[in-house]
Amino acid sequence: MNLYTPRKTVSFWKKPVPFFEAVGLLIILSIILTTVVLIISSRISHIALDVSANISNTKIPPHEKRHRYSPEEKWQFRPRPLSVQKMKTQGCVTDGFLSSYGKKYADDLVELIKRSECYYLHRALETWLVPPDFYFAKEMMQKIDRPNIVYGMFIAEALNEKAKYYNEDEERYFDFRKMCRKGSTGAWGFRTCKPSFEKEEYRSYLRYITRKAMDIGIQSFLFGQIFLQESNGPDSITPEIVKEMRDYAKEKNLQIFIGAQTNNIISENYLKIFDYIEGGVGIDSEGHIEDGPCLSKRGSCWALLWHENFASKANNVFLHLDWSGIKSDDMDIFARMDAETRAKTLENLYKYFTEKNMAFLMPYFAVLDKTNNGCYGPKKSFYSPDMRYSCRDEKAINKILKSKP
Repeated sequence: MNLYTPRKTVSFWKKPVPFFEAVGLLIILSIILTTVVLIISSRISHIALDVSANISNTKIPPHEKRHRYSPEEKWQFRPRPLSVQKMKTQGCVTDGFLSSYGKKYADDLVELIKRSECYYLHRALETWLVPPDFYFAKEMMQKIDRPNIVYGMFIAEALNEKAKYYNEDEERYFDFRKMCRKGSTGAWGFRTCKPSFEKEEYRSYLRYITRKAMDIGIQSFLFGQIFLQESNGPDSITPEIVKEMRDYAKEKNLQIFIGAQTNNIISENYLKIFDYIEGGVGIDSEGHIEDGPCLSKRGSCWALLWHENFASKANNVFLHLDWSGIKSDDMDIFARMDAETRAKTLENLYKYFTEKNMAFLMPYFAVLDKTNNGCYGPKKSFYSPDMRYSCRDEKAINKILKSKP
């Protein structure tokens, strides 16, 4: 008989551990773990310092440069040869439609244009105090996706001295302070100025933005109040600038149309540099216009460009309801009319000017005085003919454009 009884072995992990030994063991483990973490974090900090040192010496491009389209996202508007006659008879003012003006209401604006009879979108891309965002502009053009359409760009007489805008070609930021006309600081508000063609930095900026615009298919270019950007005398730089634009367009096999707000300039040689001159019509509260060379209610000569003093010396004349966000301008007067008077005003002006072989551009998007107390679009400071807002001029405008001569 085997009287030996084997002892039951207890696993090390199941042995009871006295309380104080357990506490001591946990303290030791925490010290080891803390030491390891400190060593690793020290090495990471070392690496981070090296990386940050490298970053400080690297030019980080802005959002515009970082934005890239994948192959399936690439879309390119393909402009067709211009029809100047259609620009005159189916032109619409779409101020800032391709710019930040339209970002908040982008989809609504796109649908409005798609429903319209507009062939030419005047001043669709704005540059007033804000450099153009070509990526947003291209996105808007893609949403419209109408092949037979002409987009216009406004080259404003107003700059923001503090604007940050990256020149992708030269891999540097433009210096807007170097573009300013002497003595013009504060012309349009704090840290603003008038540009000067004589400034090489402004010439570089013009070259860059007009070429980028052509690259995405924009064909009409309008210089705002060109007499504020340069002198029209014998030393005028305009012919050189216009030639550069035309040469680049020719390289791209692109037909372009260049205009200017020339106001009361009467030099035929100068006016003929441009494909068209452009300006407002100066309506009264009944929609009537004057027939003199200058608008009588303005102190200085606010030129009425259809007058023979100007029209006879220009290649083409493009007219519209002027706007500047003040109650006395054409658009604010127009917005205060009742619907019937607005429709009649547009019909009369369209017929009057197209019979003279001039363009009268229909209002689609334009700035208003927010205290104007007239009709308005998605907000009080913005006109739109969309039937969803208070002006509801969309049907009347499309009817006029369909009746083109």
